[in-house]
Amino acid sequence: MNLKTVSPAPSEIDFNPMPEKQIVSVPAEPIAIEYEVSPTPDPSEALANQPPVFATEALRYDPVAISAQYSKAPLQVLGRIWNITFPCVSLALGLWWDRFVGREVINNRRRAIQLRKILTKLGPAYIKVGQALSTRPDLVPPIFLEELSLLQDQLPPFPNEVAYQFIEEELGARPQAIYAELTPDPVAAASLGQVYKGKLKTGETVAVKVQRPGLARRIALDIYILRRLAQWAQNNIKQVRSDLVAIMDEFGTRIFEEMDYAHEGYNAERFAELYGHLQDVYVPKIYWQYTGRRVLTMEWITGTKLTNMEAIKERGIDARHLIDVGVQCSLRQLLEHGFFHADPHPGNLLATPEGKLAYLDFGMMSEVKPYQRYGLIEAVVHLVNRDFSGLAHDYVKLEFLTPDTDLTPIIPALANVFSDALGASVAELNFKSITDQLSALMYEYPFRVPAYYALIIRSLVTLEGIAINVDPNFKVLSKAYPYISKRLLSDPAPELRASLKDLLFKEGSFRWNRLENLLRNAAISQDYDLNKVLNQALEFLFSERGEFIREQLVDEIVKAIDAYGRRTLDNASYSLLKRIGLVESKTSTATTGANAQTAEHVKRIWEILKDTPGFDPMQLVPIIPQLLMKPETQKMGQKIAGGLAQRVIARLIREALLQDAPKEESPKTRKPAPAPRLVLPQAAIVQQ
Repeated sequence: MNLKTVSPAPSEIDFNPMPEKQIVSVPAEPIAIEYEVSPTPDPSEALANQPPVFATEALRYDPVAISAQYSKAPLQVLGRIWNITFPCVSLALGLWWDRFVGREVINNRRRAIQLRKILTKLGPAYIKVGQALSTRPDLVPPIFLEELSLLQDQLPPFPNEVAYQFIEEELGARPQAIYAELTPDPVAAASLGQVYKGKLKTGETVAVKVQRPGLARRIALDIYILRRLAQWAQNNIKQVRSDLVAIMDEFGTRIFEEMDYAHEGYNAERFAELYGHLQDVYVPKIYWQYTGRRVLTMEWITGTKLTNMEAIKERGIDARHLIDVGVQCSLRQLLEHGFFHADPHPGNLLATPEGKLAYLDFGMMSEVKPYQRYGLIEAVVHLVNRDFSGLAHDYVKLEFLTPDTDLTPIIPALANVFSDALGASVAELNFKSITDQLSALMYEYPFRVPAYYALIIRSLVTLEGIAINVDPNFKVLSKAYPYISKRLLSDPAPELRASLKDLLFKEGSFRWNRLENLLRNAAISQDYDLNKVLNQALEFLFSERGEFIREQLVDEIVKAIDAYGRRTLDNASYSLLKRIGLVESKTSTATTGANAQTAEHVKRIWEILKDTPGFDPMQLVPIIPQLLMKPETQKMGQKIAGGLAQRVIARLIREALLQDAPKEESPKTRKPAPAPRLVLPQAAIVQQ
């Protein structure tokens, strides 16, 4: 291995290791960004899966300090604005001219290369914009997609000498003293750093990620400019109601965290703890004794980008299955634990030779709070139910609308927006169509996009773009509904119990078809434990909160038993009369109506339960005696018996009234009228 260590120029190296915890400032082109330095940890403690005490400077985003610094440097700011504006205007004029002279197709490749070079030159913040666009085949022409995809991991590298100096400063030794092997050139170069393939002296193959020099100053200046632009737009454009400054601060916080590789290592371990157990999800190991703020050493992953369909097919890997894995993992990130990968572009998602989905690059992560997670699920349920009043209140809970907002005009507006989109099926919607439908509405009414939601949109839109590349007919909600069904059936949270009630009951009637769909979809979901769900359902049913469900269940049981009993009686009567020759064919009766359908629903649900993986009806046997002893069960039994008695009495009275009524005769034939059939009383029919 031929490793060479040199001392780079002061403008290239921002930091030096310091032995004591203190606050230091960046030298050279100064900017008031603070770095907190902590003592070096014992590697054995870090490897014991304890939250590491990071060995080097922890970067913190401070918009006040950045603003104070650059407000004193107007020429530097104006120069950067010119460097951003001029190439973008030049590209826009070139595209317009190509279209004007009819050379749009001929010059597409040249313009795509021009765009890639512009974004590369502008730096990390703009490269990330290009990375996001590179995943949207539904928005960007194929030639532009091809060029923008190079921004994921094929950017120009920086000199090895600088990278080796960073390794020595961060890890306290020259590279050849740490690694047994290291590639002479980077194998990949991304927006914030470049990666070498290496081998530890203990034999493990690793990826060594080294940060680009001078990142803090460039990113801070770009965020300052974008933040000032957001502030101006927020104050001067009436249509803009979202807190654009807060959104920029959220982005700034995350990208500064992304510049701290030690923080990224911590994110990777947390991600592995929460989601590494999911089927076909793989998270690489972090080697803490070889990791610092600007250097990250992690397990080397051999894999193929999900967008490289030809290579995936050659390896016999099912790309659609891996997309499903990614969607299910993302749902758990957003709706279950709240800790989510905010930058899932194709360079960060690989298909391994074993057919697993490997996640890389955990620098940009974010959090969704519990009330926000439940609010998102409730919004999906209200969308399914076409409950636009509930959906409007969900937007209040999710902080899109303030609590004092008048929802009266917004509810019919939501109905108008989604009525066409929901014409066929909610499962046919994709995420982009939902956001497109909402965009116009947000201009007309006082909606605002909360800061946390901007990263969620970025994450989901990027993931959906990758999925569309694999499967053009991909629909996010159809893939998400099995997981949501599982959550509705298994999560004991009051918010989701209320959503389940809204989904299953309408105007006092139980919607059996919805329960069937929930059970079918939930059976598809990973880690769905039906026996656990049944135990939770019984526990909730016999609690104080389940009283309403018990009342509805009594009505449905009465209907089912009544329908089954009448059908059995009809069948027995028909068999007897047929044997003695009084009837030739069976006539339809009211038992084929809605009451009989209830019994059919129950039968189908039992079939679904039997076909669900892991269901063991014998586990319910010990529970039955316990249920029979509960006072609530005895009360339900009394109400069921009373309900059946009322139906029988009502039917007898109705039959008696029909028998006493005068029989009309035909004036010509004078044939006796047929005996009245057993039918439900009108009141019972209304109840169905």
